[in-house]
Order: sequence, then C-alpha cells, then structure tokens
Amino acid sequence: MNRLHSLQTRWRALSPLHKGLLQLMFWGMLVVAYVIWQALRMPGAALYGHNHTDRPIFSYFVNDNWGGNGGITCCWRIEGETLKVEWILDVTPEQIEQGLEEETLSLELPNPPRQRTDDTLHVHFLPGDQVRLAWSDAHTSPLREELSEFYARDKEAKTR
Repeated sequence: MNRLHSLQTRWRALSPLHKGLLQLMFWGMLVVAYVIWQALRMPGAALYGHNHTDRPIFSYFVNDNWGGNGGITCCWRIEGETLKVEWILDVTPEQIEQGLEEETLSLELPNPPRQRTDDTLHVHFLPGDQVRLAWSDAHTSPLREELSEFYARDKEAKTR
C-alpha cells in the first residue's frame, strides 16, 4: 500500500504538462505496439479453387473458410501447420444416371510455405480425391507448370 500511495503522491506532484506528456507517451506506445503487431501478422488470404476432376465441386472449405464452388473467395485468415480441406463432390445429370451420388470428402494437408506477399491459396482438386495446395501473390497458380497435364485435359474437355 505504501508503494501505491507513493506513486499517487508523485503523480499529483507532476505539472499538468508532464502528466499530459506521460499520458501521450503511454497511448502512443500502445498504438505503436498495435501497429507492429499488425505488421507482423500474415495478411488475410483469398481462396482460389481449381477443379481438375470429372465431377463438379459443389463447395469447399479450408480450415472452415468457405472457398465457394469455383473462382475466388476472400478474405480469410488461413493459418496453422496443417490445413483441413473439406469439399463436396457434386454430380452431373449423366453421373446421377450412372448411380453416382454427392460425396463429402476431407483431407488434412501441410500448409505450404508462404511469403508475406502471398495473398492467394490455390486449392487444386485432382482425380483420386487428391488435393494440392500452393500460396501465390498472383491469381496464376504456381503449380500450373507442374500440373500442366491437368490444365491441358481441362482445356480439351471444355472444347468438346
């Protein structure tokens, strides 16, 4: 209690100018700490789905962040050593006639390396219920060359 009383006495003894400067310094340090914390955090990210399968993707999620059913969704906080990818395989009318049904699938994958400027997680759905992930700072997937056979097949299927 003596220390608290001593601090109160010293605070009261300060001039209004000194009190104002100390308060300004305190709030300024809080603001600077917040700005530094924000600068060190990874920014939010967009999800970009690439479907290389013969079945439509109805919807997908990465760590419970909705990725839609194609194209880009934004802006999500995607963090962690592993990422849980869940997706719903839909069916076309022809596939329904063949007896296929909608399926919900799930995989846990390691979070690929990410640079501070990377703002898009590319989610590639491949045949055999496989998924590949890659971070990028562009809307072009860094796996485009590696998965070129799938891109060629996708393009061929669209021209039929």
